[in-house]
Amino acid sequence: MSETSTMSKDATIVVVGAGFAGLSAASSLLHAGFQNVKVLEANARVGGRVCTTKPFKENVIELGANWIHGQQKNPVFQLAKKHNLLAEKSLLDRDKSSRDYFFKDGGKHLSEDLADPVTSLFEKLLTKANEDELGRKYRDMSRGDYLDVAFAKSRLAGSEDGSRIFEWCKRNECSNEAASSLFEVAASQLSEYSDLGGEFYNPLGSRGYQAILDILLKGVPSEIILTNKPVKRIQWDLNKKSQGAESREMSHPVKIICENDETFEADHVIVTVSLGVLKRQAGAMFEPGLPKCKMDAIETLGFGTVDKIFLRFSKRFWPEDCAGIQLVWDEGPEDKAIYDSQNEGDGWKKTWFKKICGFDTVARHPTVLCGWITGREALHMETLQDSDVRDTCVKLLRSFTGWSVPEVSQVLISRWGHDPRVFGSYSYIPKRVNGVRRQKALGAALPDLEESEPLQVLFAGEATHVNFYATTHGAYLSGIREAQRLINHYIK
Repeated sequence: MSETSTMSKDATIVVVGAGFAGLSAASSLLHAGFQNVKVLEANARVGGRVCTTKPFKENVIELGANWIHGQQKNPVFQLAKKHNLLAEKSLLDRDKSSRDYFFKDGGKHLSEDLADPVTSLFEKLLTKANEDELGRKYRDMSRGDYLDVAFAKSRLAGSEDGSRIFEWCKRNECSNEAASSLFEVAASQLSEYSDLGGEFYNPLGSRGYQAILDILLKGVPSEIILTNKPVKRIQWDLNKKSQGAESREMSHPVKIICENDETFEADHVIVTVSLGVLKRQAGAMFEPGLPKCKMDAIETLGFGTVDKIFLRFSKRFWPEDCAGIQLVWDEGPEDKAIYDSQNEGDGWKKTWFKKICGFDTVARHPTVLCGWITGREALHMETLQDSDVRDTCVKLLRSFTGWSVPEVSQVLISRWGHDPRVFGSYSYIPKRVNGVRRQKALGAALPDLEESEPLQVLFAGEATHVNFYATTHGAYLSGIREAQRLINHYIK
């Protein structure tokens, strides 16, 4: 704190967005001694793509971020562990003793002896996909094509049911990539994404992600967070423009204009809106316009939709050791032939429900299942009535399991793809896209340090993090990165 100059304390900084990136940026700046910091949030609530709710009585449901991914050197995991926010040991032990039930349409239950070797092979192939040597070999292939080629060489490919389970694995992986299909994702990530050591899916305790959000909010006074302030335009380099027109200095080089025309002047603005928002609005949001390299990054990086369908039943109908009911189709959407045949036209809309991987149990909710759906099928699902989605899901559960499935008492559906403050869920690397180069361009500050008034517009958010994109810790660290960029600028 003492290292920062007096000038840094007087610098006016506006952070656009109160998600993990925006809050970590604001907290870091305040801790370093900056005194004029404001956070503009478009929604009435803070948290961004972290959205913890309580629709089914007392226990929480995560409409957005669900887990902490990885443990070693993960600041979000460390924060949760420090404050005892992780799931109780009893819940973790229960998860280890449960298993997925795989069913084919028509009620055929597929045994663990068949499912386990296929899912294990799939995980091994994914690990190899990120190795440098393989990345060079399959650089121009999609991940779906690479997986099909690799699986065809295994002894499991001779089993028809094994091939169908492998299709389910690819469909399930789409939720990790937020993609419409693995045939649209890079075979190797062509990036430097890092899986942190330790357990990958770390569940949170009874207060969910809201508990971590509350910890972050303790570092940011509530009076500097202004909600219901959607930004429509960011004008920058105003001093240069003013000198050319009227030969006078503006008090600040940046002006942020909200949708209600309320304005905020700043020396620096940290933009943490989603890549989905940038794809829709970047062309009109910035004045002057963004440089070509940044616009190219916005256009070429992928940003997909992952939705959840929560079904609360009148009573539990699945076995105690069932962690999820997984749906295996004879002709699933991740079959190459099916994908190719549906690449043009709207025929896939008639079978949108085939993109649902299955229905997983939900911690602390003994009568609730959660269905996962991604990509264009998720976007189409979002346009349907809740009752239509509910009825379709019940039909699937009955036809696949043959069990006596009771009526649904409540349904809750996320609709991230049509949320005008997000337009999707998280980023991915499409095939033939150099992830590192595009992500670095997306995260570059404007103007750069060679200019007379540098670092006017800075960018944070999960899509800007080369190592940890698509994660909450990636978003969190990107906010700290941009705050530190400003801190270093004023220390010099």
